Amino acid sequence: MTAAPATDHRLARDSGEVIRKGSKSFAAASLLMPAAMRQDTVMLYAWCRYADDVIDGQDMGGAGLTPPDAAERLQALRADTLRALHGDGPVPAPFQALRHVARRHDFPDRWPLDLIDGFAMDVAGRRYATAEDTLRYCYHVAGVVGVMMARVMGVRDDAVLDRACDLGLAFQMTNIARDVMDDARMGRVYLPGEWLDGAVPDPRAATPPAAVHAATLRLLDMAEPYYASARIGLAALPYRAAWSIAAALRIYRAIGLRIRSGGPEAYRRRIGTTLPTKLALITAAKGDALRSRRAVQMDVARDGLWTRPH
Repeated sequence: MTAAPATDHRLARDSGEVIRKGSKSFAAASLLMPAAMRQDTVMLYAWCRYADDVIDGQDMGGAGLTPPDAAERLQALRADTLRALHGDGPVPAPFQALRHVARRHDFPDRWPLDLIDGFAMDVAGRRYATAEDTLRYCYHVAGVVGVMMARVMGVRDDAVLDRACDLGLAFQMTNIARDVMDDARMGRVYLPGEWLDGAVPDPRAATPPAAVHAATLRLLDMAEPYYASARIGLAALPYRAAWSIAAALRIYRAIGLRIRSGGPEAYRRRIGTTLPTKLALITAAKGDALRSRRAVQMDVARDGLWTRPH
């Protein structure tokens, strides 16, 4: 099912503004996709970003919400999402975008609702005792987004969707490592408690203590096999989609490399990649996409990796 062309163009235009403001890395990578695919991926991203901002209070320009406010917003977010998925009545633009993409690509309800369950973990102030707990959180806020993005790119095979989920997991582990101090200022800790031995980031400090920094490096180590698994999945994507995903992979992984090379002092400024670096990584990613055309390697096992719920 598709929306009218005028609706498509309006939603895509508005969604494009969201992605340009919300993620320079994803915006750059998405430019490599065919137009129709890019349109749907940016609309999906816009809904995901809107939902995240609603829970954090950023849609109102705030720095966060009190628990009762966040709980009410979470309930409304879930209700609006279900209306978008099952109804045909008017809904706000981000939910129109979700409706358009979910129906065009036959999403099961579980995928958008799994993302909202991840936001519920934040609202509840969850802590993550083990690495598996952190991975489960990563699935809900990023792995399932990878699954939905892969479906938009034409993927139907569960084994390939698992690889897409792996990329989302790796991205989120990198995000956690990058944002450990910002998260601490919001009262959130995503690093596994068993790695911290009682240490916690000081929200008043500019840099993490040694034990916390060691845990971020350990998390980046844990992300590596998930990045490697995701590379294997490139073979199942159309060429331009594979180039786009390979670019996003290289750009995100480069953030982790900057954390490693900069040490705790890297946290004194926003950790990211410069435009020249992004362009170089996008160029290198073209080679990754070309190499993925030579052979399908989906028989390479995912032994030992956390697997999304099916």
